[in-house]
Amino acid sequence: MKRSLLSCCLLALALLTAHPAPAADMANTLVYAGENEDTINPVLSPHQELPTIIFSGLMKFDAKGLPVPDLAKSVDYDPKTLTYTFHLRDGVKWHDGAPFSARDVVYTYTALTSDKTLTSTITSNYQDISRISAPDEHTVVIRLARVNAAMLDNFCMGILPAHLYEGHDINTVPANHAPVGTGRFKFVSWDTAGGMIVLERNTDYYGKVPSIERIVYKTVAVESTKALMLRSGEADLAWLNAKYARTFRGKDGFTTVDFTTADLRTVAMDFHTPFWQRNKDSIAVLNYAVDKQAIVDGVLAGQGFPAFSPIQTSPLGGNPAADVYPYDLKKFAAEMERLGWKKGPDGIYARNGERFSFTIQVRDYEEERVDIINVLSRQFKKAGVEMNIALVTRFDWKAGYNGYLAGFAAEFDPDGVFKSFVPGASDNNMAYSSPKVDKLLREKEGIFLWCLEGLHRLIGNNYQFSISGKARENMETVKRSSNNVIEFLQSEGYIRFRADSEASSKAIYEAYTRWCDDNAQKPMSANRVSSELAQNERLYNVEATNNVHVGGKRVRGFMGIEVVNPPPY
Repeated sequence: MKRSLLSCCLLALALLTAHPAPAADMANTLVYAGENEDTINPVLSPHQELPTIIFSGLMKFDAKGLPVPDLAKSVDYDPKTLTYTFHLRDGVKWHDGAPFSARDVVYTYTALTSDKTLTSTITSNYQDISRISAPDEHTVVIRLARVNAAMLDNFCMGILPAHLYEGHDINTVPANHAPVGTGRFKFVSWDTAGGMIVLERNTDYYGKVPSIERIVYKTVAVESTKALMLRSGEADLAWLNAKYARTFRGKDGFTTVDFTTADLRTVAMDFHTPFWQRNKDSIAVLNYAVDKQAIVDGVLAGQGFPAFSPIQTSPLGGNPAADVYPYDLKKFAAEMERLGWKKGPDGIYARNGERFSFTIQVRDYEEERVDIINVLSRQFKKAGVEMNIALVTRFDWKAGYNGYLAGFAAEFDPDGVFKSFVPGASDNNMAYSSPKVDKLLREKEGIFLWCLEGLHRLIGNNYQFSISGKARENMETVKRSSNNVIEFLQSEGYIRFRADSEASSKAIYEAYTRWCDDNAQKPMSANRVSSELAQNERLYNVEATNNVHVGGKRVRGFMGIEVVNPPPY
């Protein structure tokens, strides 16, 4: 079951700075055209621009994107007990003058792992924590229930002040609108009517004190407004999409900074909706109807490249140049026919009396996303699919829309998208589910521990390779599990076991190769597939025969099995 149609990955965003003559009262002040904000809390905030400079975490990311100690001056890890021990900095104070201590860390991570009322999208990042304790006010011990290689990344999240949050609902506590942190900048005021948040530098910061004295953060959603603010001198700095950034390039008084990101745009399908529950088999093929490069060139002015995965820019994300779903309308038409869709008189595909028509919601103020969805809608219509567009101010998950145009990134570790792709996870708002992915995630701990055990044995054996009895047993297990034919025979949508049916070996193998293609599996030989089925005749109630009727001929095959939507001969 596929999650979504991946449209484009923005790799070059533009940061614009203006250079107007400063007013006397604005000297050494940065005016930033930011995003709309409802709350400033690292546990709750969808935007992290303000939380990352107001709050500090146990760890922080360095210039290479690697986690290094921050509020912790050092950290120890015991691989045998899966335990992190953080040694906290001395003398750190909250912005209100209260001392920072282990109590604050314990409160924050206890809330993330135990508070069932917490409306946060990141709680799944911390589900492997089994115990949190503080032997003293400068030491925190966090034990995991299982291996989690991304945990140090997750410890970069900002710590909350226990003295302001304990005894309150973390979702509605007043401190969410008057935040107190330990970071480089202190909160001063929030003018919600005027759309302005004011910060000042923290002169008691434990690290390097910023040279900028004050930040005025303008809460702006519309990118055209941000561009106007830059032109008029009302803002010094803003993110702009490619369309607006292009209008500033080469102009006196402005500096354009382009940089690489992992930002992704994708149509995320909502599997809560009946349409996709009925037609989930037809999502992946939509990729063949999308000319992603045309979107990159036309909407993004070449500032990006076609996407096939939310982690393709990560070193662990595979080949970034892979063309998993090329633009191919002939392939799309063939796949639609295989899936049982036929074009109606209006040019739109239909199946079982239902037109291939769905509705995607897009926030109306995100101009670039609106442009992307409009291009996608035209491309789909050309291919025979109707995608309606609902422009909304806020996403409405209860309105029955069939999905939304999403944007997110796995900036550092690929585990950053874990919370979006696992059933029941805290940010899986589209009810995505893939039994194959879930199986791999369940097995990852065993694979890691197996590798770790082998490394210890190698070191203990003076770096001489040997194969233990357990290793031989594991090798046999891996060899058996590499046989994906059994998994194919147990899948749905390709074959059915029915006593009154028959299928040729050729048709069964073609169904198997389709399954391999859909599930990114390497197909085995046709003889191997037939042999595996013959060896399991009793299990599946089938019978090998040379008497299957195909096109007036008798060929080899099996009684008791039917191929779903077999290709024409």
